[in-house]
Amino acid sequence: MDSLLMTILLVTIASVFTGIIGYLIRHTALARQIHRSKDDAEQIIVEAQSESQTILLAGKEESLKLRNTAETEIRDRWREIQNQERRVSRKEEQIDNRVDSLEKRDRKIAEKEKMTERIQEETQQIFENQIGELERVASMESEEARDILLERMDEEIRDETNRRVRQMESQIREETQERAREILIPVIQRYAGDVVAEMTTTVVPIPNDDMKGRLIGREGRNIRALENATGVNLIVDDTPEAVTLSSFDPIRREVARLAVSKLVQDGRIQPARIEEEVEKAEKQVDETVRKAGEDAAYEAGVNGLKPEILKTMGRLRFRYSYGQNVLKHSIEVAILAAAIAADLRANVDVARRSGFLHDIGKALTHEIEGPHAMIGADLLKRLSVSQRIVHAVADHHGEAGNNSQDGFIVAAADAISGARPGARRDTAEAYTKRLENLEEIANEFEGVDKCYAIQAGREMRIMVRPEHIDDVGAMRMARDVAKRVEETLDYPGQIRITVIRETRSTEYAK
Repeated sequence: MDSLLMTILLVTIASVFTGIIGYLIRHTALARQIHRSKDDAEQIIVEAQSESQTILLAGKEESLKLRNTAETEIRDRWREIQNQERRVSRKEEQIDNRVDSLEKRDRKIAEKEKMTERIQEETQQIFENQIGELERVASMESEEARDILLERMDEEIRDETNRRVRQMESQIREETQERAREILIPVIQRYAGDVVAEMTTTVVPIPNDDMKGRLIGREGRNIRALENATGVNLIVDDTPEAVTLSSFDPIRREVARLAVSKLVQDGRIQPARIEEEVEKAEKQVDETVRKAGEDAAYEAGVNGLKPEILKTMGRLRFRYSYGQNVLKHSIEVAILAAAIAADLRANVDVARRSGFLHDIGKALTHEIEGPHAMIGADLLKRLSVSQRIVHAVADHHGEAGNNSQDGFIVAAADAISGARPGARRDTAEAYTKRLENLEEIANEFEGVDKCYAIQAGREMRIMVRPEHIDDVGAMRMARDVAKRVEETLDYPGQIRITVIRETRSTEYAK
């Protein structure tokens, strides 16, 4: 029994000792593993720092490469700008090639016309064959069969003709628009004038309201003397510290403004003094007009004009159209017309002079009745200006019917100057009235469903009823509306007429 207990005790002590030894061994291995992990972590940190430095160096090298690339691109761009003049010269050669292509296209159109005649002959042959066949099969009278065939053939020929006409119109329109863009885009880019911000001044400030009584004078003698001397109405109302000048003639209004300003500053207001100041103001305005005409001619590059012409052009300094100063507008048109003529290989000097003088008639519209284009042409004709320039001035709104190349160039430059953003300014009432007039004209035509004037009145879109208007009728309506607008309205630039015919078919699948 004692030996058995001893044996059990020894076994127990051995087991405990073995467990303690195993625990020590595992603890030692775990400590080594932790130490090894710390070493690995430190190694990873070192490698990460080394790699980050490598990446930083690579980023600096890439930044340097990008900078070198950017400098290279800037140098290339500079060389491209320097080569622009050479490209312009090559553009002239391209225009010549374009003209040759247009001539080839004209020959193709002539060939198509011959083809159309041949088709008509073949159609006539088919028509005669069908007459005999109808008489034989249907036992119809010759006149009755002829009427049926004529109606059928008319419809077929009309459809084929319309299709060919639309195809040719579309092709010619695309070619002419591309050609126009090639000419006008460089011209517009070459000139960028100031935006109009100046308006006609008709209000004269005064230091106090007591000055109004002195301007009126005893029993109104001062205001009568001023109005008789200047031809301007002096309006004295409740506006504080201001009086208003009213006159249809801007030159008279400017004379009156100068005279009233001088009288207000001097304080001595009586009929004799008024006449003296008006006379001085007239001389001052005459000198201003003369100098304005000379400066404008110099700026536009037009030399050798007669003093009468320069003085008349100088009067446009006080004339505005839709908020645009007419004298500045004339300078713009001269520059633009010369650029267009250079691209078209037309006479640059004639285009420049015609553009500068195209609105000279507006300086006389308060004195002479009639369109300003015809008034200006008559004035230039009396002053012995070149007949070619006279025709261009008379025809820049299409009123003379000369259809000269110079007239078209001036009309294009006039439209560019008047249509660029900020060139003209109109009142909201006139703007709304113009849109209403355009829509009223379109609604007068039969078959119109809806009509909208858009883009500040420069385009009309007309929706027609498809059951009342066919494709041919839509084309005819566009032409008729455009003609009616030309005859009825006085508008700047061009108005695009678009007739839309839409047919919709709807079915439901059940």
